Amino acid sequence: MTPEAVFSLASTLVLPQWLLMIFAPRWAVTKWLMQSYLIPVCLAVIYIIYLFSGGPVDFGAFGTLAGVKGLFSKGGDGVMLAGWVHYLAFDLVAGTAVVRDAQEKAIPHWLVVVPLFFCFMLGPVGLLLYWLIRTVRTRTV
Repeated sequence: MTPEAVFSLASTLVLPQWLLMIFAPRWAVTKWLMQSYLIPVCLAVIYIIYLFSGGPVDFGAFGTLAGVKGLFSKGGDGVMLAGWVHYLAFDLVAGTAVVRDAQEKAIPHWLVVVPLFFCFMLGPVGLLLYWLIRTVRTRTV
């Protein structure tokens, strides 16, 4: 399978859970997906395969911006794909945490939809938006 095909597969793999979390957050299938972490685990397997398929990773490079830049510029499609899959997996985990936390704290779901959209598109921005809503609604940090 080409990296481009895996990119499309991985990007498509996350969509059902995102849509379910937005439109059917309390449905049994949605809850099962959120509790099982099935999709992030599948993404983790893809991540490992592509991160290490180009040879050993220079973990020392993670210590500097120039090192990380070098990993991406020299790593080719496999490292770029691994980086993308990393974003997909952790954004989905963040979105799952938002939905679960909002349900635990009885925060109305309509207040969570916008942060979920931003978690999907811009990860940390969505998490920040949710944190602000959560702080205001629960009056706790």
